[in-house]
Amino acid sequence: MSSQALSTILFLLFVAATLAITFWASRQTKTAADYYAGGRSFSGAQNGLAIGGDYMSAASFLGIAGIIALSGYDGFLYSIGFLVAWLVALLLVAELMRNSGKFTMADVLAFRMSPRPVRTAAGVSTIVVSIVYLVAQMLGAGLLVGLLLGVTSEAGKVWTIIGVGILMIVYVVVGGMKGTTWVQIVKAVLLMGGATLITLLVLGKYGFNLSSLLGDAAAKSGKGDAFLNAGLKYGTEAQGLAGKLDLISLGLALVLGTAGLPHILIRFYTVPTAKDARKSVIWGIGIIGTFYLLTLVLGFGAAALVGGETIAAQDKGGNTAAPMLAKAIGEQMFGEVGGTILLAVIAAVAFATILAVVAGLTLASSSSFAHDLYAHVIKRGNVTDKEEVVVARISAFVIGAVAIGLSILAQGQNVAFLVALAFAVAASGNLPAILYSLFWKDFNTAGAVSAIYGGLVSAVVLVIFSPVVSGSPTALFPTADFHWFPLSNPGLVSIPLGFLAGWIGTKLSKEYNAAKYAEIEVRALTGVGAEKATEH
Repeated sequence: MSSQALSTILFLLFVAATLAITFWASRQTKTAADYYAGGRSFSGAQNGLAIGGDYMSAASFLGIAGIIALSGYDGFLYSIGFLVAWLVALLLVAELMRNSGKFTMADVLAFRMSPRPVRTAAGVSTIVVSIVYLVAQMLGAGLLVGLLLGVTSEAGKVWTIIGVGILMIVYVVVGGMKGTTWVQIVKAVLLMGGATLITLLVLGKYGFNLSSLLGDAAAKSGKGDAFLNAGLKYGTEAQGLAGKLDLISLGLALVLGTAGLPHILIRFYTVPTAKDARKSVIWGIGIIGTFYLLTLVLGFGAAALVGGETIAAQDKGGNTAAPMLAKAIGEQMFGEVGGTILLAVIAAVAFATILAVVAGLTLASSSSFAHDLYAHVIKRGNVTDKEEVVVARISAFVIGAVAIGLSILAQGQNVAFLVALAFAVAASGNLPAILYSLFWKDFNTAGAVSAIYGGLVSAVVLVIFSPVVSGSPTALFPTADFHWFPLSNPGLVSIPLGFLAGWIGTKLSKEYNAAKYAEIEVRALTGVGAEKATEH
């Protein structure tokens, strides 16, 4: 059997297994609570695994490994930012969101405010953040399948992305939250196993001497000791002050973005109690923290055993470094067949990872459209659970189609970098509204709408006029130049603007409902009445 055929068979087996889980879950999905929140039937440990599965995405596995392989120390900054972000989610958001809401972020914001404008703003923000994140994931999936199946032509890569998008839509439309969660749990276990195996093989080759690995990686990178020090990608002398500010901006976006990501926030509604919400985040931190330590070995291992030039030749964003490392170490340890099998397993696991994440993102955005915009804004609450779920499934098709189109345009970008942009948008628009709503008694409708739109619009506008879109060789439109904002990540400016807009909007409005604030404060901090919130 040829290596290509073996890779294809293993890959298709993984896809078939996850589809089987999805169709099994569809039989368990009978109500809106089942579709949106998995019937709130998952334990803290199960939800923690699912959170890990949701978070250890194309950005974590492919993007970070790739950016470490190409940029050394500076690439590892992504891992640190992504991990520290969970402390914000644990201490400020997880338990309070679980106690205060029902299915979406807007349930919390709309409780003590005028529901229609707040739900509209929250729905729009959720969909924008999800689509930006979806583009990164689908781009990674397209690259992965292209590497695995030997697709090299531009047309082939486009069709690969389209195929991934269609498969993603099937997961969401058929399985809902139950199917998505179980796929994420299975995928988290497989990904941890695969990453651990490659890490042990790489360390074994170097006698479990990390210093030897790092030295070899620096030598093979062509950049010498600079590869192991800060300043190769961010804050370089050539970039000047803008480079240093860009690094701060990236750090802010990564650390604050997680607590505002829609597909992470809806995970807190799948557990029965606030205690389980806290427990799930602690499980998630343990799994994710371990995984990011593994990416350090994967990234430097790829630099040492594959080489930066070879990785960049396959994909200039470096996103295929981890699977290429799997093939290289497999061939060195077990021969050509071993390398093929290892590549197929790692690529298939990473693909399952991406499918689970894009399913979660699509579910978050389609749920927000159906539950917030359609049911509460358009229909003013006069809608049955069955109608709401039908609309959620239809919107999954539309959101998926938009994401497919944008993914085709964004080819060539590093997926970890694209995800950082999604984090910046989430931290700028969603996080200010959530924190103000939970902790500031004077916060009102005008403040919530101002915070969401102020942060969202400023982040999106700054990205459009940044080097990400034009004015640089790696931009979306490399031949055009209409950028005037010097930073690649807008977080340093857009996050404070989101908080400032929320404060100004609140102060300019006289609206204040003391009774409603008192009720949500007690509910959020103690859990008293949380059951009532999930029923009405």
